[in-house]
Amino acid sequence: MESSKDDGPAEAEAEAEAEKSSSEALAASNQMVFSEGERVLAHHGPLLYGAKVKKIEYLDNQQRYYVHYLGWNKNWDEWVAGDRLMKLTEENVQKQKELEKNFSADKNPKLGRSPIKPRSSDDTNVDKEDLQNYVGRRKKRKGDYGIEEEDTGSTKTLVKIQFPLTLKKQLADDWEFVSQLGKLVKLPRNPNVDGILKKYLAYRSKKNDMAAESVGEILNGMRNYFDKALPVMLLYKKERRQYDEAIVDNVSPSAVYGAEHLLRLFVKLPELLAYVNMEEEALSQLQQKLQDFLKFLQKNQSAFFLSTYESSNILEETDEEQND
Repeated sequence: MESSKDDGPAEAEAEAEAEKSSSEALAASNQMVFSEGERVLAHHGPLLYGAKVKKIEYLDNQQRYYVHYLGWNKNWDEWVAGDRLMKLTEENVQKQKELEKNFSADKNPKLGRSPIKPRSSDDTNVDKEDLQNYVGRRKKRKGDYGIEEEDTGSTKTLVKIQFPLTLKKQLADDWEFVSQLGKLVKLPRNPNVDGILKKYLAYRSKKNDMAAESVGEILNGMRNYFDKALPVMLLYKKERRQYDEAIVDNVSPSAVYGAEHLLRLFVKLPELLAYVNMEEEALSQLQQKLQDFLKFLQKNQSAFFLSTYESSNILEETDEEQND
């Protein structure tokens, strides 16, 4: 409603205030309200991810939410505004599927990878122990393979590794293939971890011969970390028997496994490197080199990573034994 020319300043101000209050009320009614502990869908980049609201706070008269992305390391937890979140409804899950489908078609036309299966509130409890193998918190508990893990209580600054979006999706697809679809990476892989590290060393040497020696030392360390960490924290339960059959006669895991499991190592590296006594400057340089290696993996993603995993005969045999 327009104010009349005969209205005084007080009347015009009151009318403007009323319109403002009405607009704020309308905006408030349109804004979704989420509760602590609620499972939601959260926008991160161009995709929607399953998440859980851990905390809520009010800042400058606005509500914001601290969310944990389900299936991801707690390092990805963050504060977000309400407009980043969506209710976990069938309609919104369908939107998540469509975004995944469009993203896969646009970014990975050669991979032919199916979209990530949206996880319902019930699905998030499935294989929770499997996820904790390499993205879990370091609480004192009996590990999946009889290994007791303790919270270090360390206040030391962790190396922060930023995963490119396509590699984040690679990790999510990897979890989907093994834990949800019952598939396994076909072994031995080509290129294997050793081969990938050699390719990276050749790539860096072409750019800077002087850096080859220091890069070589880091890659040797990475190989050692991988060989020791794989059986302890980089395998899902469903991959244990395959590991026992593949790693025989003192064969190194880095000679059998490939990029899929190497990428899982990068999720755990911040925790592993917390035990290494390094100067802050050296730690910063190491972080930069690790980021560069991830960019190399991303650049060669279609060549290094499988687009599909093989059906697990192990699972089929187990099902047959249970039926018998």
